[in-house]
Amino acid sequence: MAAADRGPEPTTPAVAELVERHRETLDRALAAITARDYWSPYPEFPKAYGESAAADGKAAFEALLGKPFGLEQPGTDGETGGEVSPYGPELSIRYPHGDPDALVRAAQAAMPGWAAAGPLARAAVCLEILGRINARSHEFAQAVMHTTGQAYGMAFQAGGPHAQDRGLEAVAYAYAEQTRLPRQAGWTKPQGKRDPLVMEKTFTAVPRGVALLVGCNTFPTWNGYPGLFASLATGNPVIVKPHPRAVLPLALTVRIARQVLAEAGFDPDVVLLAAERPDEGLAKVLALRPEVRIIDYTGSSAFGEWLEANATQAQVYTEKAGVNTAVVESTDDYAGMLGNLAFSLSLYSGQMCTTPQNLLIPRGGIATDQGAKSFDEVVADLAAAIGKLLGDDARAASILGAVVNPGVAQRVERAADGGYGELALAPRTVAAPDFPDALVRTPALVKADAAKPDDAAAFLSECFGPVSFAVAVDSAADAVELLRRSVREQGAMTAAAWTTSAVVEQALVDACLDAGVSLSLNLTGGVYANQTAAFSDLHGTGANPAANSAYCDAAFVANRFRTVEVRRHR
Repeated sequence: MAAADRGPEPTTPAVAELVERHRETLDRALAAITARDYWSPYPEFPKAYGESAAADGKAAFEALLGKPFGLEQPGTDGETGGEVSPYGPELSIRYPHGDPDALVRAAQAAMPGWAAAGPLARAAVCLEILGRINARSHEFAQAVMHTTGQAYGMAFQAGGPHAQDRGLEAVAYAYAEQTRLPRQAGWTKPQGKRDPLVMEKTFTAVPRGVALLVGCNTFPTWNGYPGLFASLATGNPVIVKPHPRAVLPLALTVRIARQVLAEAGFDPDVVLLAAERPDEGLAKVLALRPEVRIIDYTGSSAFGEWLEANATQAQVYTEKAGVNTAVVESTDDYAGMLGNLAFSLSLYSGQMCTTPQNLLIPRGGIATDQGAKSFDEVVADLAAAIGKLLGDDARAASILGAVVNPGVAQRVERAADGGYGELALAPRTVAAPDFPDALVRTPALVKADAAKPDDAAAFLSECFGPVSFAVAVDSAADAVELLRRSVREQGAMTAAAWTTSAVVEQALVDACLDAGVSLSLNLTGGVYANQTAAFSDLHGTGANPAANSAYCDAAFVANRFRTVEVRRHR
């Protein structure tokens, strides 16, 4: 049902104007989450934002460098910062540091007015925030690029319009779930010869409480916006705690959100920034506060599991580590398969939670449209496809981006030294145009054997970054079972497979349904296993150890509020 059909809500003139401005977008988003076809209100092509937009965005980003980040918040007790671009330069931006007690108190004080606004008003404010972020997508692209190491094109799309899509998707789901029940209903129970019992009942969505968003280093907006906007749209104030290496994208988000809230007549403390000092451990401090009732987290399994075990007063949504597996059993488009895999393994240097890590290939080889290919031939041909894709340094840098942190660099070096096993493709250093200090490395492809315990110990652990394993297995059935086992034990955000066999395909589907991981089959074109589209694809399932939730479904938003009933005789 469209937003226009849900009935009026009490509102101020400023909010009424926002509702009118964004009603069509909300209606279309509500339709999109049902249709599951392609739709986006935010253009993903940089030139769609105007001829000067890229230059203007870069100038806006550069104007932020080396200065205090202007943000008036309660409880500010100093400054903090220290971001260094993976491309080399220090950002030298100083963010306000807030006292945790003051931030929590401010969020609590802001909640009643925000909760009283109602689902439609909150959705309209959220869409205005997203609209203003969208208008500054080139500035955000620079901020994402220089905090995550993504190449500019990817930083623009993933950090800009695609992240905004995910935020809007969360708003649509939140609105739909909050309005699933009528706001008001009459109830009449016949009593035979006596007068009927007549009651009037109201149903109000009540927010859960203060929400905490713990941002990640690699995709601060793409992974941050679903939780941020799901909590906001359901009436919860949000304290945003960015990763220390990637503060700027979320700091800009908070500043825009606070401006929109204030202009709409709400307390801007509905959204607060919690930038931390070195080694402060602010996420742990805030996560254990009894007032914090919702936590969204993307990052390592260790801290995600700590949150799940210790922040018991909160509803915790986590996306953690996993081991993504691809099965290569047969194909009718060998060149297309190799090209698709090569790009999937190379994009952002494999620094994506969805990048395939283990490629399970029968040791007896596979059938293809180019004839039978042995295990060694498949691995060599894939290595050659990666080498061809990344042969030119300028092109390679635009695909790979820069290594985001020392942990990734250490894993690449270990692979280069043979620490994970025999190399089918050695990583090489790429010179990035305009950024001589950037560390850019091509993927390493390691040969492994599922029958060897030492090999299995290596490939059954997450190796985040540009390191993947070509694993020899005895048969297609063994590949399916190893896929099932690794998802159950290690978790996975994605699975992929190439097969021309209906029997193998069904076995793969059954295994993925059983283990709880989404499957991409026979991708040979411009869609890749490590990419998902908002309003259509689910990111994660919440059904295996890699994540306990999905972007975005009803379950991701419905537990952020409760419906409280008031009834009276009429």
